[in-house]
Amino acid sequence: MKTLKRSLPGRTLLLKRVATRFRSLSVHVVVPKPLRTFGRHALAALAVLAIAGLAARPAAAEELAKNLFGAKKLPAVAAPQSIGFYSKGCFAGGVAIPLDGPKWEVMRPSRNRRWGHPTMIALIEKLSRDAAADGWPGLLVGDISQPRGGPMLSGHASHQIGLDADIWLTPMPDRKLSLEQRENMSATLLVDEKTHLVKDALWVPAHMRLLKRAASYAEVERILVNPGIKKKLCDTVKGDRAWLRKVRPFWGHDYHFHIRIGCQPGSPNCKAQENTAPGDGCDQSLAWWFTEEPWRPNKNPDRPKARDVMTMASLPAACQAVLDGPDPASAEAVTYYGDGVPVAAAPVLMTAPAPARASASGEAALPASVNAFAATPEIGIPLPRPRPGN
Repeated sequence: MKTLKRSLPGRTLLLKRVATRFRSLSVHVVVPKPLRTFGRHALAALAVLAIAGLAARPAAAEELAKNLFGAKKLPAVAAPQSIGFYSKGCFAGGVAIPLDGPKWEVMRPSRNRRWGHPTMIALIEKLSRDAAADGWPGLLVGDISQPRGGPMLSGHASHQIGLDADIWLTPMPDRKLSLEQRENMSATLLVDEKTHLVKDALWVPAHMRLLKRAASYAEVERILVNPGIKKKLCDTVKGDRAWLRKVRPFWGHDYHFHIRIGCQPGSPNCKAQENTAPGDGCDQSLAWWFTEEPWRPNKNPDRPKARDVMTMASLPAACQAVLDGPDPASAEAVTYYGDGVPVAAAPVLMTAPAPARASASGEAALPASVNAFAATPEIGIPLPRPRPGN
């Protein structure tokens, strides 16, 4: 070792040996010229450089859950089951509402978000019929969930366990919309962005009847609307006001309302939300929305959204089985058509649900296990407007 240290060739050889050793640890080491030429402390300096290289080398990034779930075009073959919470979970054995129904049309079909728990899909179909009887021309159905739920590539934080659905506040036209129109047609914004109040010229009594009908179903726990819409209801609803308790103000939701149903039988790993506060919600909690505080710009606008950092490790463990589950044999065979028309049954992937039952809203009993609907091509589409500065 002394001979190597005393001669320049010896120092060079020693440095090469050290570099080779670190390369075996998958660290790329380049011996700087000063170390090759001057070198009393060259070995120590090289070691520092190599250790710094190890520290700087990034670990293999884990795939984001939104990419994994967003890539699934079909659901997992399984008994219907919601897993986790509305904003952190997944679901198996879903069904999808067809693009067209007697009293509904699916909007933005390229998003491939017309999937849901069978109870959710059945409820939308029932709402379309009941609302038509109330005088609403038909539903324009927005996002429900991805085929297997999970965090979405864009847009919502919730809608992950098949128990959320968006319905536009624009009535269905009296003509069938083309696919191009469904992708590009703008929804009607009912709320003034400056005053946060409903535009009276656009509000009709049928809007109130539609929201009341949706709130009337026992499965529905919450209906999210813009604060301006909530205020309009508080100011105008007469007689029975108990249903207003379910209607909750939230950012956005100025062109659609958000239906959320509770955890369903057969979903032991579904995490329920908190109960709504007592009363009709037309109190100080609503008045807060018409102060400056809710609309202040986000103090940390660059903070990533949960979906942009969420990995599979963030989700319930059972979501890996949902992600890995087999596809159904056919999309058409597992589409829910409503009115008692059954969908194909499927083998159980995880814990089986309770026996089929009639829903509290009067819907016919659903089969014990069902699947979902096929994907449509992905194209660019408008996204829901987030909280200001977010």
